[in-house]
Amino acid sequence: MTDVLRRGRASLAFGFFTQGVAFALLVTRIPAVQERYGVSDALLPVFLAAVPILAGCGSVATEKLVRRIRPSRLLRWSQPVVLLALLGVGAGDQVAELALALGVFGLSVGVLDASMNMLGVSLQRAYGRSIMLSFHAAYSLGGILGASLAWAGAHWELALWVSYLPVVLVLLPATLVGSRWYVDGESGSAGEADGAGGGVAFRVLLPLCLVMTFAYIGDSTVSNWSAKYVKDVLGGSEQLATVPYNVYMVTTLVGRALGDLGVRRLGAVAVVRLGALVAAGGFVVVAAAPGAWTGMLGFTLVGLGLCVLVPQTFAAAGRLFPGGSDAAIARLNIFNYVGFLVGSPLVGALGDAWSYRGAMLVPMALVLVTTVYARSFGPGGDRYGGGHERPRTVDVGRGSNGL
Repeated sequence: MTDVLRRGRASLAFGFFTQGVAFALLVTRIPAVQERYGVSDALLPVFLAAVPILAGCGSVATEKLVRRIRPSRLLRWSQPVVLLALLGVGAGDQVAELALALGVFGLSVGVLDASMNMLGVSLQRAYGRSIMLSFHAAYSLGGILGASLAWAGAHWELALWVSYLPVVLVLLPATLVGSRWYVDGESGSAGEADGAGGGVAFRVLLPLCLVMTFAYIGDSTVSNWSAKYVKDVLGGSEQLATVPYNVYMVTTLVGRALGDLGVRRLGAVAVVRLGALVAAGGFVVVAAAPGAWTGMLGFTLVGLGLCVLVPQTFAAAGRLFPGGSDAAIARLNIFNYVGFLVGSPLVGALGDAWSYRGAMLVPMALVLVTTVYARSFGPGGDRYGGGHERPRTVDVGRGSNGL
């Protein structure tokens, strides 16, 4: 059983890594996509908003699907669809083809995100200790690689499909092979109830939904506005303006790689509180920065703080609803996209109407609210860390190739 768990953990980590590569290849080449299809500046936000909206629909559908289909099977087939949709974005030449490819990408990403976090939570339960951050570290590593490949494609002026095709040819068969070792847990996907037994009560889940939303508002602020902020507000060069997001991604990877150890030593509540305080402090440094390098320090702190919040939020949902964690994670995952949709327009509107320095204090305040909800990350039923490790268990169900 130990070998089953290890193979399951490695294959799932590779799935997270693949998703990080695919998503980064899409979002970092948006200007090239716009140019290829001749999408106007007025129409572009519609396309960009459609992806997270459809992803939310995919997450809602996943809650229903896991009642009949194991999460491992949903992940096994949604990941190739995401990769093929990415290739479709690069290969078309009509706006209708772009809309279709992005629509398929959005729906399948929602299924993928929900199902892979379901498997991560169930594996953490089986291990009896915090491992959730390691999966999201693999995602961050994939994002760094994807962004680097996107930079190379742009530098060499490669057509989008030329940039995407080698990645899909390598990752698609690799994920299909790796999916043979996915491990499903025995966490149910129970439906509506009071949250005490197998059901998921929204009033209990709500604090985690807010934390997820606030974390992604902070994340989207960095991903969408850090370059403009460093260049236009802090007076950095255009080249220097590309650095903050890369620094943010690297510190996110480092924080997640080390975060599970912190959870085991200090407990999830302490790690979440500390992460929220560090991220809020980072936004304060960004808002008050006298120059570009100080601003870069602020974005570094934001990355170190925010990186622990999302993985621990999924893990907390699994602990709060041991009999219905799949349903809880599917619902919680929707607020990932809510934060992504709200964050960038909110900061942009405040920046235009007020000031971008002042706008940076909004995600700071929202992330700081997370400390109020930190108790929701406490033991509940299970606790990973803080001297309360569970003994290793075997409640992992069957590997996905046993379906």
